[in-house]
Amino acid sequence: MLIQSRRSFIRAAVTSVGALGALGKFGEMNALASNNAPYQALVCIFLAGGNDSHNMVIPVATSKTVKQDYSVYQQARPTLAIPSGNLQIIPDGGDTYGLHPLMPEIANLYKAGNAAVIANVGMLVQPTTRQIFQSQNLAKLPAQLFSHSDQTNQWQAAIPNGNATTGWGGRVEDNLLPTYNAGANFTPMTATSGCGLFCSGAQTFAATVPVGGASLLQGATNSSRLNAVQQLMQFDNGLKLVTAANATFQRGVGFSTALSNALKSAVVNTPFPSTLIGQQLHTVAQIMSIRSVLGIGRQVFFCQLGGFDTHSAQAGAQDSLLQQLSQAVGAFYTATQEVGTDTNTVTFTASEFGRTLQPNGNAGTDHAWGSHHFVIGTGAVNGGSLQGGRIWGQFPSLALGGADDANSRGTLVPTTSVDQYAATMAQWFGVSPTDIGSIFPYVGNFPTSNIGFLG
Repeated sequence: MLIQSRRSFIRAAVTSVGALGALGKFGEMNALASNNAPYQALVCIFLAGGNDSHNMVIPVATSKTVKQDYSVYQQARPTLAIPSGNLQIIPDGGDTYGLHPLMPEIANLYKAGNAAVIANVGMLVQPTTRQIFQSQNLAKLPAQLFSHSDQTNQWQAAIPNGNATTGWGGRVEDNLLPTYNAGANFTPMTATSGCGLFCSGAQTFAATVPVGGASLLQGATNSSRLNAVQQLMQFDNGLKLVTAANATFQRGVGFSTALSNALKSAVVNTPFPSTLIGQQLHTVAQIMSIRSVLGIGRQVFFCQLGGFDTHSAQAGAQDSLLQQLSQAVGAFYTATQEVGTDTNTVTFTASEFGRTLQPNGNAGTDHAWGSHHFVIGTGAVNGGSLQGGRIWGQFPSLALGGADDANSRGTLVPTTSVDQYAATMAQWFGVSPTDIGSIFPYVGNFPTSNIGFLG
């Protein structure tokens, strides 16, 4: 009875701690000499469900990589096309594109040089074309290509085949731990929403910090109650499983206490929208504001906005989601300026896959492949590292059955791999080019591991 009751208690306690997930070996490393390099942060916003980026970034008149105009897009999706007069117009050299009409905040960041579009990103084993995809003998493709769960895991792990046990975010933090985070008193990986593989490393695991900050056991801020809990956790009955759970819980309480105490001094005056993604990014900004107290040199955050599996009635649902995203990102960029991390923070979107260009019969779209993404940070023209105000990668042809369509419905074959997208950010973050292959084992299949959007 003691074993069962203790297990039940531990399960409930760790859930209540909230900040504390599986912290694993973090904190067990011997402290090494601190590095005086400036703080940097990566903030992932995962658009769960498979975002339809065709209504997010739209060609109006282009000729650099593919010559096409708005009519090609309109012909491919006549029932879902956004009227050209409603678009937020953005330039790309001599080409013209449009962002969704409810994304003025991101459009303004782009025009100021503080945002970029990375075109047609997707999970790949090797460079692939329509011809290769359609050839059974030539194609080496990611496993279960159009499956939500498989593609989510592959995106977050950067492993297109096989079973991954760690994610690329966790592996990046593992790589940088001795140099930048050895003396930290809080984990460098923080999720504001449930995080899968992306947050898991061999040595680094995520703390899940709910909106509003860390919380201990209900009532455990009362010192006598917290002391009683800690005494219970120190009880040794000789069972290794219980002892290990006690140690994990103790680390969790320690991290939660450190964060809760540090957050008392956090001040972020920038107004954020009351949406869930807005409040997640507000929490991220608060944690960034106390970075020196936490002693973290390289910090990764994971946020999530769900609802993008739009098989029916897409227009209304996606309109609201993209508006929420744009408003939250706009507020967050302003907040990074307030807390002094704007030149050292890169925010990026991710999603398990894109959606078909051609609508289905339910005014929605179906699972597809390549998708466009945003990267937000201070542009090089404004003293930062982001080569913003432009579209990176090869923007695809939107002709149904055309050169970039894997079938005949506008299932885009990616022209930039997830590995290249992620490895570019990892190198900006401090990972040596010589270590990139160990974190992204498939990136060597592609012409470059750095596509250049971060200086």
